[in-house]
Amino acid sequence: MSTTDDKQERKEGLLEFYTSYSDLFNFFCSNTTIHGAIRLVCSENNRMKTAFWAILFPGTVAILYWQFGLLFGQYFSHPVSIGVSVNFNELQFPSVTVCTLNPYRYSAVREELKELDAVTEETLYKLYGYTFSKKVQQNSTSHTSATEKSRNSNPLFNKKFVLEVLNRETSVNFNTPEKKGNHGVAKNNPPLHNQNWQIGFKLCNASGQDCYFQAYSSGVDAIREWYKYHYINIMAQMSMNALADDDSNPDKADINNFVFACSFNGAVCSKGNYTTFHHPMYGNCYTFNSWEDGHEWSVSTPGVESGLSLLLRTEQNDFIPLLSTVAGARVMVHSQNHPVFMEDGGFDIKPGVETSIGLRQEVFQRLGGEYGDCLDGTDLDIENLYESSYTQQACIRSCFQLIMVKRCGCAYYFYPLPKGASYCNYNRHIAWGHCYYKLYNEFSLDNLGCSTKCRRPCQDTEYTMTAGYATWPTKASKNWIFNVLNKQNGYNITSDRNDIAKVNIYFEDLNYRTFGESPAFTAVMLLSNLGSQWSLWFGSSVMSVVELAELVFDLVAITLIFSAQKYFQWKNTESKVNTDGHQEPNAHNAVSNENHQEFDSLGVNFAFEAEDATHSIQSIPSDSPNVEMTTSFQFDVVADISPPPAYDSLNLECSSLSQTIKGCNAECQCSRRLCEINEKD
Repeated sequence: MSTTDDKQERKEGLLEFYTSYSDLFNFFCSNTTIHGAIRLVCSENNRMKTAFWAILFPGTVAILYWQFGLLFGQYFSHPVSIGVSVNFNELQFPSVTVCTLNPYRYSAVREELKELDAVTEETLYKLYGYTFSKKVQQNSTSHTSATEKSRNSNPLFNKKFVLEVLNRETSVNFNTPEKKGNHGVAKNNPPLHNQNWQIGFKLCNASGQDCYFQAYSSGVDAIREWYKYHYINIMAQMSMNALADDDSNPDKADINNFVFACSFNGAVCSKGNYTTFHHPMYGNCYTFNSWEDGHEWSVSTPGVESGLSLLLRTEQNDFIPLLSTVAGARVMVHSQNHPVFMEDGGFDIKPGVETSIGLRQEVFQRLGGEYGDCLDGTDLDIENLYESSYTQQACIRSCFQLIMVKRCGCAYYFYPLPKGASYCNYNRHIAWGHCYYKLYNEFSLDNLGCSTKCRRPCQDTEYTMTAGYATWPTKASKNWIFNVLNKQNGYNITSDRNDIAKVNIYFEDLNYRTFGESPAFTAVMLLSNLGSQWSLWFGSSVMSVVELAELVFDLVAITLIFSAQKYFQWKNTESKVNTDGHQEPNAHNAVSNENHQEFDSLGVNFAFEAEDATHSIQSIPSDSPNVEMTTSFQFDVVADISPPPAYDSLNLECSSLSQTIKGCNAECQCSRRLCEINEKD
C-alpha cells in the first residue's frame, strides 16, 4: 500500500507532540523567527560552534529577562514626574488672620493669676535676685505674705512643681526621663556649660515613681514655660463667662480696639468681612476673607493698592508680663476653610513699622493611591476635631489630642475638645503635666505615628511671601497722623510709635504656578521598553514571544505525558506481579500496549522519524510473511478496540536485499500499518 494511502488512513489526534526532547528542540530551532536559534542546528556537526551557540543563546535569554525584571521593578515602583505650568488669571485672595499677641488684658485676669504671680516672683528673687515693681504686686500685702498665702490656698504650688536650679548630677536633657544613676546628655544636644542651662522643673506621675526634669538652656525660656504650664491649669478651670465683660472674650470683642483701619482693593472693610476667635496664647484673632462670612475676595490687578491694608493698635501697657513677651501683632496668610495655626505658620510684625508682604500663589496636585501617600481626608480613620477641610496639621493635632485623652484622661487646653472629654487641670488630673510632656516627647519623635498617618493633601494651595519693612510714620508726618488717630480712634499720642503698626498684603503678580504629578512610567512605556530590549537581544517581534510560549507549553505537556506513561507502566507491572507472582515473558509488550491504548484514547499521536524506523526494521528477515516493503516508514500508536495479540517472541531480520517480505521492500523499509508478521515457531 502506498504512502498516500497511509496518510489517508492515519488518525489525526486532537493534540500532537514530539516523541523526544531532541525532536522538539530541533523543530523549534529550525523554524523559529528568533535570531541565533538556527545556529544550534546548522552547527551540530561542529562541536565547537555548537558549544559556542549553546552557551550564547541561553546567556542572551538570561540577560534579556534580567532587563525585563528591572523594567517591571521600575514600573511597579510607580514613579511620578512633576510638571510645572505657569498660568495667568484672576486670583482668589487668601484669608488673613491677625492676633493681638496678648491672650487677656492683665487687668481682667489679675485676680486669677495672683497666686501664680506671687510664686513666680519668689522664684525669680530666689534664683536671680529680681523682684517685681510695686505696680505689679499692688494686690499683694507683701512678698512673703503673698507667697505663704498662695502656698496655703493651693497646695499644688509646692516643691513638686517649683522651678529650681538643677545640679549637674541630676540635670538631664529636654524631656528626658529621670533614671537612677544615669542622667547623660543625648549626642545631638551637647551640654551648655553655664548656670542657666540647669534651670527646669520636675514632673512626676500620680504615684511619684516615674519622674523626669523639664530642663531648658535659657532661664527666660524655662520661666516662661513653667509659667505657661500653671497658666493653662488656671485657664482650663475658668469659663468664658468669667470674662464676659472684657473685650478679651471673642463674643464681646470690639475690632475697633485693635484694628484702626482696614481696606481691600480700595474699599473699606465691613463687619461682614471678618470673623473672630480667641487663641490661648495670642489672644483675640480676626480673620479677614474667611469662608464663614460667605464672601470671597478676588484680585484682577497686582500691587499694594489691590491688596489688604491694615492699621493695627499694638499697645503694651496691659500685657501679662510673664506670658506676653513679644510686642506687635501676629499675622498668618492661609487658604480659605483651612484651620489657623498661628504658632506654626504665622509671623510677627513690629510696632512703629510698615510691613509689606508680597504673595505668590502655588497650587499642588498630587497623585494618591499607588503613586503617592497623599490624602483627601475621606479615607482617614482619625477624627478631624477642626471644623474645616482636611490639612496635614489639623490631622496631626487631632491625632495627638485623641491619644492624649485616651492616655492621660483629659484634653490639652490649646487644641479643640473632643466629645465627652474635659480639659486638663491639676485639680482634677494631678499628674497630667507629666503625662503631657512625656507624650509630647514621643509625638516629636513620631513614636505615636501621627505624622505617618496624616499625609499631605492631594490638592493644596500655598503662598510664598516676601517681606519689606519701613519705619512708619516718618518724623515729619507722625504729628498729624497721631492727632487724626487720636480724634478718630482714641489713640494715645504720647505712645509715639510703640503702640501702632501697619501691614500691607498683596499679590506681586497674577502669575501662579501649578505643580502637578503624573505617572513617570506608564503601561505603554513599559511595553515599548520591553519591545526595545527584545529587539536588541533577539531582533524579533511579539510573534517570537508566542513561539517561546508554545515551546514552554510543549515541554511541559510531553514531560507530563512521559511521566504518566512511566507511571502506568510501573503500576501495571506491579499489578501483574501481585496477580501471577512473577513477571510473564510478554508482560512488557502487554503493558506497553495497554499504555498506548490509554494515550491513544485521548487522541494523542506520536510521530517517529524515518531514520529511527529504518534502523528498527533492519532486524526483520526478508522472507517474513505479511510484511510489505516501502520507501518510507512512519509508526503510529493508534487506539484499537481489541487488545493486540501477545507474542512469545519476535525475531525479524532481512536475509538479503533480494528477498522480499510481504509489505516490505528489499531495504527493509516497511509501511507503517502493513508490517504484519506471523508468528513462526
